[in-house]
Amino acid sequence: MTEILDEQTTRARVEALLLAAEEPLSLDRFRDALPAASAEALHKVLRALELEYAGPHRGIHLVRMSGGYQLRTNPDPEIGQAIRKLFETRPVRISRAAMEALAIIAYRQPLTRAEIDEIRGVNSSGVLQTLQEVQLIEVVGRLDDIGKPNLYGTTPRFLDFFGLESIGELPTLEASELQALIEMHNQLEDPEADVEIDHAPDELAPLSDDQE
Repeated sequence: MTEILDEQTTRARVEALLLAAEEPLSLDRFRDALPAASAEALHKVLRALELEYAGPHRGIHLVRMSGGYQLRTNPDPEIGQAIRKLFETRPVRISRAAMEALAIIAYRQPLTRAEIDEIRGVNSSGVLQTLQEVQLIEVVGRLDDIGKPNLYGTTPRFLDFFGLESIGELPTLEASELQALIEMHNQLEDPEADVEIDHAPDELAPLSDDQE
């Protein structure tokens, strides 16, 4: 014999079903899920919840819609604004130094932090951490050398971020343009310093798809 649920237990289970459901629940759905609850008890519980979750002082309302019941947020415009703010996408802010390191990685990948440091002339640990946190670069392997340092490369998000189908779509970067990047960074670090370039390859081109 099936045990009949008391009102308090029925209420707890109805609340759980309402919270878990992604669409309005009809009375038949409640009966299927809670066969031990009587129709009278379900009606009573749902009516009580409608009254409890109502009014401007509640953030959640129980409403009847599409032939069923569903928990909805309070339609107050100020509550709606707060919810939109909660889910709005915050723009990613990248410093010029991080953009410089990102450009070097994009064109020379895979490469180690030491190689990036050599090109930039400064320690790149901080900007590499930042770029990893925003998922624009990642560790793609280890160099077969002493200490087996990490090798860095760009991520699929990098392609999405810059609207590229593949890394092969990067425009060709002339040596003079790389030099300009290095000069720009040196000037940011110390505007009065002389610019010395001791590492400028003839030309840097994006990797082909076969090289990825």
